[in-house]
Amino acid sequence: MHPLVRIPYAAAGALTRLAVRVAPESESKTLKGLNARRGVVDRFRTWARESRDPSRALLWIHAPSVGEGLQALPVIQRFRAAHRDVQLVYTHFSPSAERFATTVGADYHDYLPFDLDQDSRAVLDAVQPTALVFSKLDVWPLLVSHASARGTRLGLLSATVPEFSRRRSGIALLALRDAYSSLDAVGAISPSDAERLLAMGVRGECISVTGDTRYDQVWARATAPRKTRDEIAARFMDDRPTLVAGSTWPADEERLLPAWNQLRKQVDNARLIIAPHELSARHLESIERWARESSLSLSRTSDPSTPSTDVVLVDQYGILGDIYVVAGAAYVGGGFHDAGLHSLLEPAAFGVPVLIGPKHTDNRDARLLVSGGGAVRCPGPGDITARLLAWFNNPGVYDRASKGARRVVEAGLGAADRSLELVEGLFGFYEERGA
Repeated sequence: MHPLVRIPYAAAGALTRLAVRVAPESESKTLKGLNARRGVVDRFRTWARESRDPSRALLWIHAPSVGEGLQALPVIQRFRAAHRDVQLVYTHFSPSAERFATTVGADYHDYLPFDLDQDSRAVLDAVQPTALVFSKLDVWPLLVSHASARGTRLGLLSATVPEFSRRRSGIALLALRDAYSSLDAVGAISPSDAERLLAMGVRGECISVTGDTRYDQVWARATAPRKTRDEIAARFMDDRPTLVAGSTWPADEERLLPAWNQLRKQVDNARLIIAPHELSARHLESIERWARESSLSLSRTSDPSTPSTDVVLVDQYGILGDIYVVAGAAYVGGGFHDAGLHSLLEPAAFGVPVLIGPKHTDNRDARLLVSGGGAVRCPGPGDITARLLAWFNNPGVYDRASKGARRVVEAGLGAADRSLELVEGLFGFYEERGA
């Protein structure tokens, strides 16, 4: 790490340590993440003492949230099937990934401790990883530095860097450049991502273009036998015209909800399933209030006894990807503010055409889907209503959009196998086989 950022980085670490100690119990995502890290280093040590077999190699995968976890999942599944003798540790950063982490089949899963010098060393001492692999982009400078010094091999999967990412310059690059230069193998999503990663410090001989593993992951989910899908989605399997709105923010709902009221005047049996990005009580209550004021019946997914309603409010993390199976159309949030779009590939893999807000120029999936006819950019409520009416009322128009969405996903398949080879290379499996 550059000397200019060492002191402020250490100071920020000290503040996070204090925050972990004093954070009150709360349903707030931030406070939940702080509370969950109390005793996290001791939990790693306990697992290692009871279950770590030093004679076996160990792969540590870190994926900050659910999206990055979904990118890592097809690689994890392939790796575990091929190398059952290797132990696996899986870490995440966000509370939204806590439920997902239980499903990846790791020998141990937990929150990643904050990037503090002492904690990073302690966790590495406990886990003794052969390889540490990050999903998408997040790397932790101190963890990477200590792991590299121990001889741990370091990798990055499905790496992508938006053109205007703040990581590419200023203080962020000073903090991260050494970490990126320490990586032994990097699989970039596209050639342009590879170029940007090289500029950020990744060594040329360590980078290759492997594609985006999310395409394989969403395709596997969409093509799985129906009986394996989440039972919550099965509750909504019927013939009602259904819009599934995923990962919405208030800025999305300001446009979407009025548009839905207009749509209901012409399609009175249409159903809205809405999954807000943040499940705070205040956010959920605002949607319930809108439904009451619009004379729409509403239920929550956490209440399985509720009959079919006009609006279904998703108040649980980790189930959205399976609910897209019941959608006739999807709206993906994030396109009306600067934080970026959420995953468009999950609905697209089901052949569900997607609506997005106007701010998506940095999103590769959005560009591909819009150009392929599987997604439509909607600058305002009127555009949302008009497009939904076209899809719900015109089978030919809908069929073209549905096929366009699936074609984009199919074209991206194969990244998981290429990424598996990258991870296997960190272990030297090819050398052992004489490849």
